[in-house]
Amino acid sequence: MDEENNYINGRGAQFNPRNRFLKNERIKDQIESIDDWTEPNPKTIYIEDHAKGIVNKVESPDVGMMYSMNPYQGCEHGCIYCYARNSFEYWGWSAGIDFETKIIVKTNAPDLLRKFLMHPKWESVPISLSGNTDCYQPAEKKFRITRQLLEVCNEFNQPVGIITKNAGILRDKDLLQKMADKRLVSVLVSITSFEEDLRRVMEPRTTTAKQRLRVISELSQAGVRMGVMLGPMIPGLNEHEMQRIMKAASENGAIFSAYTFIRLNGAIKLIFHDWLYKNFPDRADKVWHLIETGHGGKVNYSRYGIRMHGEGPIADLVRQQYKKYNKIYGLNDERLELDSSRFQRPGGQGKLF
Repeated sequence: MDEENNYINGRGAQFNPRNRFLKNERIKDQIESIDDWTEPNPKTIYIEDHAKGIVNKVESPDVGMMYSMNPYQGCEHGCIYCYARNSFEYWGWSAGIDFETKIIVKTNAPDLLRKFLMHPKWESVPISLSGNTDCYQPAEKKFRITRQLLEVCNEFNQPVGIITKNAGILRDKDLLQKMADKRLVSVLVSITSFEEDLRRVMEPRTTTAKQRLRVISELSQAGVRMGVMLGPMIPGLNEHEMQRIMKAASENGAIFSAYTFIRLNGAIKLIFHDWLYKNFPDRADKVWHLIETGHGGKVNYSRYGIRMHGEGPIADLVRQQYKKYNKIYGLNDERLELDSSRFQRPGGQGKLF
């Protein structure tokens, strides 16, 4: 911790906002009671959980996936804007520092996936890994649950879409190459900035943009269909980098892309506001106002179809740039679908039509 300004280095959130689902809240009321107060501990702990399920049906119509599975809840990457923070409140913790330091590990996830795929009512469609937290966050190096999930998917010929910002995915290049040969996998690599000073505070425990380009390059050379995720674009912070990111991703083998415009729903509004004014006091007011212009005077829309990309002059400018650079760099020229027709249960039971 930086004692001078009380800033927790290496973490995105700097405090734990109140959990909206909890009736009671613990606060530091008087300095005299300091001996009875425990400050947040920024050290990461892993909590092994015996989950009841692993594949979730996605009800939101504007997130580009039908089913998702997340081997970890909470994420040590600490991205300050992460929408998954709010879901951590369902576990009884805060969307702030708790989300980055208490990582729930679903140790039985591979068995749950196998059981799910064996169900006779499952008619194979792509499943996203992850729809919530990063499946290749640092915990994966220790637990290798994502690797085991991919091994099950390869055995069943179950197609998977992956989104990550961690170079740890290269540990599984051998397996991803086998799946790519059967058109069973595609990967979106999230890149938000080439400015290291920004990345270090906005995504404190992630790999560099240079390493993420390496991921795109190595996996595309291995035959994996690679894309780049520009999310979120934040006016006044990183939206001016859109062209540079898309150009570099394309030159390294990306053939498709996606983007989102920053939205600050739930507790993320408080966490991001605190972070923004601590890290960029000289332009915080401007950035906050620009975000509001993209959401009708607020910092978040909840309407499907609008919330992910915003509206208004700033959001429209970002959208126009995205379309322009897609065309220039040949991204999204072809719509290559993953192959669900190969799905096969052990024992010879194929996909039921």
